[in-house]
Amino acid sequence: MTVIGHAEGSATHSVTIDGVAYPAEEIAQGAAYEVYATQPAPGFLPNPRPGAKWPYRRFVHATEVTSALDGLEDEPLLMPVTRALDWATVHRLSQTPAAAGALAPIRRTAVVRRGTRMIKFLSGRQLHGYLKGWPISGFCYRAFDVAHLRTPEDLAILTGEHNTADVVFAVRWRAVDAHDYDVPLAGAYAGLVTMPPHDRLGPPVIGTGFAPSGKHIVPEFVTADLAELPLPANTSLVAYTRDGTEVTLYTYLPEQRAWSRMHGPQWRHLLPDQSDQEYFPIEPGLTRYVGTYRDNLFEAIVDPPGEFRVAAKTRAARYPLDSLARRVPRATWREARCTVIRQEGDWLRLRLSRPDGDQVARLGAHCVERGLYEAWAPATEVSDAHESDSWYTI
Repeated sequence: MTVIGHAEGSATHSVTIDGVAYPAEEIAQGAAYEVYATQPAPGFLPNPRPGAKWPYRRFVHATEVTSALDGLEDEPLLMPVTRALDWATVHRLSQTPAAAGALAPIRRTAVVRRGTRMIKFLSGRQLHGYLKGWPISGFCYRAFDVAHLRTPEDLAILTGEHNTADVVFAVRWRAVDAHDYDVPLAGAYAGLVTMPPHDRLGPPVIGTGFAPSGKHIVPEFVTADLAELPLPANTSLVAYTRDGTEVTLYTYLPEQRAWSRMHGPQWRHLLPDQSDQEYFPIEPGLTRYVGTYRDNLFEAIVDPPGEFRVAAKTRAARYPLDSLARRVPRATWREARCTVIRQEGDWLRLRLSRPDGDQVARLGAHCVERGLYEAWAPATEVSDAHESDSWYTI
């Protein structure tokens, strides 16, 4: 990669693809490049910018640009150098359940740290749910690993939508701690791997820790125990359009417990209900961040990687916390471990922590999205109901 100068709105780098040099710009905090061309070529899309100097563009991951690996925010996947193990072989193994053990050294190099940018892709219905207060949960990815997947067609491998839509939505946030995430391997999450097709939604869970894909190698994660994560500060809801444009729709304001609109009226058509609402207040969830300040317990606001404070609307009362935890309501129902995600009267909405075909049939649980199985239970039948605090090191 060669730097070729900088000007506002112009390319700042040159990258080589299949022996051809193209002008390019860094995107996604340097995790990918937007590459430009004057003529159509494989993988290139029309450039949507009015009066663009280059009429075509495509997106490539930074790992495809050899000299771009220094200074990246996250580490790429690393694999041992052998004569028998090339990229095509690793991809084939990533789609083979029995190969989980052989891939483990490679999979462990996809690391989540405090402050790692994470992303979960959403349908229009799920976007509406997040605006109404849904917490983060289920399958997700490091934003670094999917930075080059920018169009609904490319993202179909992660959304499970075979008929690609005009837009794909996502929620993006920074991780508070690696312990909030699991790798969906065939051991701990064997029930998801063996789940009958009629009992699941979305792509199957392979069990290697990688997403099912015909050509990409994408490490996937799940929230630990499939439980909910409260929204950190500056979480955003974004949209990816058919031409690869990324639009920030809303940003989460934790002090106000609300989503604030960031997009202009030209993007209103992207929203499922074409809503032009400026502000979406949400109710607090059962799972929440708590922390101590001078031996007193308070509700907490987290803004990874380094800001953890008492939840308060006035700046003077936003004291830095001495300790921080994620408080999760848990319970057992008919010998199945669950987290409690909602309570209505004498009924509890439970989510299975380790779902399998037997539990789903026995409890009458329904798959609400890939990997997440929920059921209503009478509170009188639930045992061991308690709030569990997972303490972080801050």
